[in-house]
Amino acid sequence: MDNHAFEMHGESLRRPSKGAEWPTKEEKKGGWSLMKMFLVCLLACLITTAIGVLALSLVYVKNPVFIKDAQDNGASSPEPAEKSADFKFQFLNRLGKSKVFNYPGGEIQWARFRKDVSEYQSEEEMEFGKSINNHRSKMTFGTLRIKSKGLRAPHWHFNANEHGYLLQGTAWIGVIGADDSVVTTYNVTAGQVIFFPRNTVHWIKNVGSEDCFFLLFFTTHEELQTLDVDDAFFSTPEDIAARALKPQGGVNFIRTFKKQAEDQAVNLPPNLDELVRNATYVQSPDNLVWRYFYNLKGSAEYPFPGGVFQWARYRRNGTGLNETEKIFSESLNKHEDTLTLATLRIFSNGLGQPHFHFNANEMGYVISGCAQVGVILSGATANFNIGIGDVIFFPVGTQHYIKSVCDEDLLLILAYSTGNQLETLRMNDYFHSTADHILAQLFFKEQAEFKKFPKAK
Repeated sequence: MDNHAFEMHGESLRRPSKGAEWPTKEEKKGGWSLMKMFLVCLLACLITTAIGVLALSLVYVKNPVFIKDAQDNGASSPEPAEKSADFKFQFLNRLGKSKVFNYPGGEIQWARFRKDVSEYQSEEEMEFGKSINNHRSKMTFGTLRIKSKGLRAPHWHFNANEHGYLLQGTAWIGVIGADDSVVTTYNVTAGQVIFFPRNTVHWIKNVGSEDCFFLLFFTTHEELQTLDVDDAFFSTPEDIAARALKPQGGVNFIRTFKKQAEDQAVNLPPNLDELVRNATYVQSPDNLVWRYFYNLKGSAEYPFPGGVFQWARYRRNGTGLNETEKIFSESLNKHEDTLTLATLRIFSNGLGQPHFHFNANEMGYVISGCAQVGVILSGATANFNIGIGDVIFFPVGTQHYIKSVCDEDLLLILAYSTGNQLETLRMNDYFHSTADHILAQLFFKEQAEFKKFPKAK
């Protein structure tokens, strides 16, 4: 065969034939030399591998992050647990810690839901925002401060009605109705309520010497969608604006308007006295004004053991309301998704007893005083303290109580997510209305013992 390699292997497998000679000593020595070289190389490989493993072990001990980073690149690596806020912040917002949005004429703060979680200032603020959204609350809260002579620019909201309570100052309000463009203007002072239905253009002008401070509720749990009149103007092509407004000078006059670099949501030009020479603050007739206004501080008081309510609300058949209050009541009821507003004063050490609402979520702002709050849900409870500037939220059906714990009275402005008559059940009512033999069975207590609970008067 021509393949000598094959022939060599074949011969090495045969027994030597008679007369064949064994390999010489020199040939054996050459074979052992090759074997020694192979063993030396193998030993060198083993030593190198051992050194490498030892080096990696030392790196891991001194710098475990090296290994962690390598593992983090793998798809199966577990993510670290996210830091979670206390459960109570589903019902509590420390508004004083939230971001202040500053404008030339004032400032705004929000207790609201945000789609972009990076816009929350803290885990606690995000917990509250997610809660009002998850419960479909139809509620957002904000405070609006307007400096003297400042203006909340004319604007409208696409997706919410707006209800407000003026805590401080004096303002002139304007509301523009649909189609017929009826303009209603009125003056408002501390303790009174304002109301702007969805998509009505409205403005707020501070006409006093001190700041105006409004507490505002909006009927959406999503992000509020708002358009200011100046933004709408500058977003409209100049020729379109000229044809719509028909000014003297046409499009050339439109081009003299210059958009300000700073957001004018709350406006106060430094040269206001040069711009405005003659301002009048007209009061429209009551039959127009009371569609958007309610004199809450002058309304009837509804006392209860431990405190007193005042209401800006709808009442079936106008029960207990005067003629102007009936106008406001019907206005609330005819618009979709409106709110009921109230002030709640709880005397020092007084109690707003445990209760829940059948048809409304509840949101409130602490004006003065301090309190202990309890919220009971299915399988969960939360207890916490509140003080001035805090915002609270109670989802529909959750039992809650508020106990005043300061020397001064607790005062809150409350909003309920219904334009119909509020439906409420208190603990003493449902407890006393339950048959005593049912209670005996439930609480493992003798039936006669339940006679010790006094009946509600």
